[in-house]
Amino acid sequence: MGFPANGGSASDKPLKFLIYGRTGWIGGLLGRLCESQSIGYAYGSGRLQDRASLEADVAAVEPTHVFNAAGVTGRPNVDWCESHKVETIRTNVAGTLTLADVCRERGLIVINYATGCIFEYDAAHPLGSGIGFKEEDTPNFVGSFYSKTKAMVEELLKNYENVCTLRVRMPISSDLSNPRNFITKITRYEKVVNIPNSMTILDELLPISIEMAKRNLTGIWNFTNPGVVSHNEILEMYQEYIDPNFTWKNFTLEEQAKVIVAPRSNNELDMTKLSREFPELLPIKESLIKYVFKPNQKTGGA
Repeated sequence: MGFPANGGSASDKPLKFLIYGRTGWIGGLLGRLCESQSIGYAYGSGRLQDRASLEADVAAVEPTHVFNAAGVTGRPNVDWCESHKVETIRTNVAGTLTLADVCRERGLIVINYATGCIFEYDAAHPLGSGIGFKEEDTPNFVGSFYSKTKAMVEELLKNYENVCTLRVRMPISSDLSNPRNFITKITRYEKVVNIPNSMTILDELLPISIEMAKRNLTGIWNFTNPGVVSHNEILEMYQEYIDPNFTWKNFTLEEQAKVIVAPRSNNELDMTKLSREFPELLPIKESLIKYVFKPNQKTGGA
């Protein structure tokens, strides 16, 4: 087919990335990372569901790898997808599959930023047990239409040997002014639940995704930091490092259900596979302090 086996080293051809999701949070960060690493890149101008436009992008850019950070998450949140189901399918399912198919025909690997919000704690993976969902586990969370479409497309993409699926969860970055940042979201909520979850520190993991492209890794990868962190633990760090006067109120999942349209996923992902490939990957709480709270520290604390 033209693309190397999983884990094969990149060819001598200089790296050139074609990135979809220019206006998105991850897409924007990827462009900046390419600049900092002197990697050639271009943003795709085609719509994911428009095959001819994707073919034109690939022909014009001649990339070595394609990154898909485009998709519908909903504004202001995934509840939007509940009332815009066709639009959600068009991008998240039809569009993603079209991109994978176009790239497969041309022997190109696609790094696909997907979601780990397709699982929820259950009897085999109880909250607090440390037993996480593995890459090969079948999604068990269909509470939101967004998650439903993401589980559908992940299952179909298993048939594309050129796709590297990265299961991102509750993404966090050092940019605390970004409204998509999980920390920024919960500091602005009137009330928050308090549940331990796997989360993705983008400052640490996005550079790893670029390294994964260089290594030509494919298949499904849980893409969070090892371990879990709760809402209250994050807000306690926020209080310690950023704003000692910050306060918040908790509420239960039952109370939360009254103010949201679709239920939310809560889970722990097993990080054995990614940690084996990247042993330097920090546990979630250490990563939060190193990449997010220390660089933003406004207090005289630790």
